[in-house]
Amino acid sequence: MKVEELALQRKRYAHLTDEEWRWLLQQVEGRQRTRGKLPTMAEIADWWYPVRLSCEQCSSEETARYKAKILHDASKQVRGEEVLVDLTGGYGVDTYFLSENFAEVHYVEQDEELCRIAKHNFALTRPQIQVHNMQAEEFLKTDVTDKKWVVYIDPARRDKHGGKVFRIEDCEPNVVEILPALKDKAERIIIKLSPMLDITAALRSLPIAMDIHVVAVNNEVKEVQLWSKEENSPSRIHAVNLGSQVSEFSFVVEEEKNAQCPLCDDKRNDNLADGMYIYEPNAAILKAGAYKLIGTRYRLKKFGTNTHLYVSKEYVAEFPGRIWKLRGEFAKDRQILHASVMTRNYPLSADQLRKKLKIKEGEQLTVIGARLGEKPVVMLAEKC
Repeated sequence: MKVEELALQRKRYAHLTDEEWRWLLQQVEGRQRTRGKLPTMAEIADWWYPVRLSCEQCSSEETARYKAKILHDASKQVRGEEVLVDLTGGYGVDTYFLSENFAEVHYVEQDEELCRIAKHNFALTRPQIQVHNMQAEEFLKTDVTDKKWVVYIDPARRDKHGGKVFRIEDCEPNVVEILPALKDKAERIIIKLSPMLDITAALRSLPIAMDIHVVAVNNEVKEVQLWSKEENSPSRIHAVNLGSQVSEFSFVVEEEKNAQCPLCDDKRNDNLADGMYIYEPNAAILKAGAYKLIGTRYRLKKFGTNTHLYVSKEYVAEFPGRIWKLRGEFAKDRQILHASVMTRNYPLSADQLRKKLKIKEGEQLTVIGARLGEKPVVMLAEKC
């Protein structure tokens, strides 16, 4: 039964107090809403769920498992020599999966209700996790252990009034402010950020060497992770797509700066010949900013400086993104009634172009509006 239907049957559960009724609805809604997002938790019979907002904001199981794997692969610790400290525990999803490789774990959260739920949940399958109801800044002043820390922190990206913030200094807790204490306590620091935050600005604000992981699930960027590293090694960016098509594109920042990707000449007519292939990198690569390097690595020609589409006569099956086979420039006299429509750096939006061409939604064919050099073009292609 859906939670909306259950909510209409209050009289049937008249024996429950209002508080018990609200808790029941919260549990049913939480399990239903997160079943796909957190399948492991859905299989644990007595697992508790927090309010809707906490369920919506928590990491997915896929991204949490990704962090756990990276930490396991990168760590040289012998089990028991390091402890994990999650300074912003929240619902506890990341704590749960990261804890797999640690005998001692500390979950820190200032919200009393979330701590109550986390303490219950961890007792079911993760007894090594200790729950601390306090602020991150307070916990950093404690001496709960003399072992080396691995710190995970996911600062809240909303201000006191609920508005979104876009600078790492405006997040809560302020990672820039507590960074000296983090460096003093931690052997390794992992910071989770929103895809909306400016990565370059965040790195400038944090005077420590860090690798960057841009993580997408099914071509939707979910989070950006900063991982501390040895000071004298160059920062590396990992653009990762999880889900049905798993891929990873890694590079050093200098590689993108020095890359020379050939551009299409809008004065030539052979740029978009029938049978050629159009490529669009996945969302993680685009967020990571590998606009030139992706073209050079796969020997593609870029549509234009600010148009992140690529073309080649060759079909590159391993390309990390979407591929279409070109059927030439779109002609109004073609009897195309159904197609998907997309625009990239084009004067019209996809909806505006669809209305102009009088095309209904379709799946097999794609009409692509883009700038080739400085010239707006409309192409017809089919998905590969």
